[in-house]
Amino acid sequence: LYVSEYFSQSAQKLSFYSWYGNAKLFHFHVPEDTVLLRWLLQASRGKGPECTNMEVTVHFRYGAPPVINPLGTRFPANATIRPSYNISMTLSSAVQNNTFVNVTTPAAGDWFIAAHLPEAAGRIEVKGFSTPCTYMFQPDMFVLRLIDMPVLEPGVAMAQTVVSPAKPLHVKVFVPKYTATMWFELRSCVESEQKACAVRVVLGSITLPQSFQRILTCTGNVNCSLGLDSPPWEKWLQIMVENLGTGSADVSVEMVASFTACKPGSASSFLNFSSLNQSQTGPRPGNTGTAGSRALPAGEAPRNASDQRSFCLQSQPVVREDLDVVSVRYRLLNGPSVPVYSIFPTLLFLGLNTGMDSGGSLVVNLLLNKTSLSLANATVLACVSAASPVLSPNATRNCSTAFFQGYPLSVSASSTEAMLIVLYPETSDWFLSLQLICPKGQGECTKAEAKVTVVAYLTPCFNDCGLYGQCSLLRRHGYLYAGCSCKAGWSGWSCTDDTKAQSVSAQNLATLLLTLSNLMFLPAIMVAVYRYCLVEASVYTYTMFFSTFYHACDQPGVAVLCIMDYDTLQYCDFLGSVVSIWVTILCMSRVKKILKYVLFLLGTLFIAMSLQLDRRGVWNMMGPCLFALVIMIAAWVYHGVKRRHCYPSSWKRWVFYLLPGITLAFIAISVYAFMETNENYYYTHSIWHVLVASSVAFLLPPREKHKKPWAWSQKLTCRYQICQNDREELYAVT
Repeated sequence: LYVSEYFSQSAQKLSFYSWYGNAKLFHFHVPEDTVLLRWLLQASRGKGPECTNMEVTVHFRYGAPPVINPLGTRFPANATIRPSYNISMTLSSAVQNNTFVNVTTPAAGDWFIAAHLPEAAGRIEVKGFSTPCTYMFQPDMFVLRLIDMPVLEPGVAMAQTVVSPAKPLHVKVFVPKYTATMWFELRSCVESEQKACAVRVVLGSITLPQSFQRILTCTGNVNCSLGLDSPPWEKWLQIMVENLGTGSADVSVEMVASFTACKPGSASSFLNFSSLNQSQTGPRPGNTGTAGSRALPAGEAPRNASDQRSFCLQSQPVVREDLDVVSVRYRLLNGPSVPVYSIFPTLLFLGLNTGMDSGGSLVVNLLLNKTSLSLANATVLACVSAASPVLSPNATRNCSTAFFQGYPLSVSASSTEAMLIVLYPETSDWFLSLQLICPKGQGECTKAEAKVTVVAYLTPCFNDCGLYGQCSLLRRHGYLYAGCSCKAGWSGWSCTDDTKAQSVSAQNLATLLLTLSNLMFLPAIMVAVYRYCLVEASVYTYTMFFSTFYHACDQPGVAVLCIMDYDTLQYCDFLGSVVSIWVTILCMSRVKKILKYVLFLLGTLFIAMSLQLDRRGVWNMMGPCLFALVIMIAAWVYHGVKRRHCYPSSWKRWVFYLLPGITLAFIAISVYAFMETNENYYYTHSIWHVLVASSVAFLLPPREKHKKPWAWSQKLTCRYQICQNDREELYAVT
């Protein structure tokens, strides 16, 4: 009996790719006993003329968000790089594109989809100047789930029937903990007409981007078997049997599964809490136990054959400490150093199965203590794997288990340090296996021992994205994951790719251009003071000050100076810029002083409110400008009608002041709106500063005729004037 289920998530607006935050992430959960998974991918675009042909890239991954690299940048050293499985969807003449992706026998658990547009052009667009095309993406998930899937019990033969080639048989078996080997055997395979049959047995589930299903083809009525080393612990393993025959006859099969256990070093059943407390505050005891584990005392390796046969691995107790979101530290109770032997692997359990740990980076550091290595030519081989540990690192040097390709590490006397970075580790139980290997065989390593310091932790961003990056915590519904946003030309997953990085001298030049270009407001301030426009001069001074220090704080590199909070500096810079334009145009209108100052105040309050609502909206600047221009034109028409000639009346005023000022203003707006990109920002925006400040100096109106120029000798004198009464008083003498 099959049951179909349907899951959907709301559509998201796609973005052009420049960093991982531009990719839209979708998180689904595939239930147990799913035999068929079908994705319906729906991509659409707007109908406006600004919409062009576009390619949407969709990435899939099981267990964690996909690790993608659309820009072809470098990853940090020692990082694991496994390309994600992806497909492309083209939006050309059709407004919508629907694509189906089928996955047979998918692994149960978390599945992630990431979608994005091609690389961003890098052009800085002013919000409201143009209408960008909208590209939407929505995935839907259909699953076909088998009800009451037959359970294959260990050591018990089970007979089943494959009805037809179109309907394969599905069974499952539970793999217990500490399983070293699973042995699957197909004992008989007979068709209904008592003929020999041909079947294909598929063990395991499909995981993307890599799938490690094991396929066994059995022909004839003979035993057919397959052994699996280190199958996934404490998980259900799906087994599918397909009939390869051409007819429609039923096929009867008999199968059996058996397991070989790998006993841990001890049979203790509870954590020694006294040793846990002492490991935090005092000296560590020689023996510390965890559930099903025991640590050997330092320097004491099992030397007799009975000890070697009693267990096949030595587990070290590890405590998981949750520090913050996607931030975990693993602490070894017996100290940071663990003993490593040759006759069995030393195992460390790194739990990443909470469902919220896959959005960071797992970092494992190994440091060999050279003084503890008794053989100079010996090597400590380590394997980091998920779902099940590598129990024989010396035999499987590629660190592979039954259904997972692990990550190898090695330390020796010549290379005592090793590091591994697992980007977005999948949700599972992770293991670190260490074993001592000798080049001349394990016989000479029987009594050898090495001590390795292990430091393992989960961090949102490796190295906090470095000096030229910012670690951002991203969210999709309740799921949290992290990504690096790079600056100053740096790129890469952790901002370690310096191919297009700016040098320190280029960063200093950019800072100087963007800050010192604001000094062009000094001529405008001097002209305003000379012409008795003191309020306007105060506004220009305010704008020059905050624009200078905002751009000093806004720099992406090392040449940064922030005198106050960045958001405050940005708000004050935007406010001063818009208010400067507002007061300049109103000053040119030559309205009455009382009305001018009232408009100054009301306009500033309105601009402050609109900037708080939408700081980057184009109408925050265009709205006050247009309203001030309407007031100025109305005032100029009024003056012209009243005086019965054009206003301003002087042709010199038009030729030498107004036309140059208007030309500079239009060029500045063109540069600001249409020419700025991420690469040329530091000099195009500096040109904007120079042009705007210069246009203000030209556009300010002349001094009123009845006002005299500043007479500094009279205004700033400091002297006494003695007033003497020369009248003589007459006194009557009586």
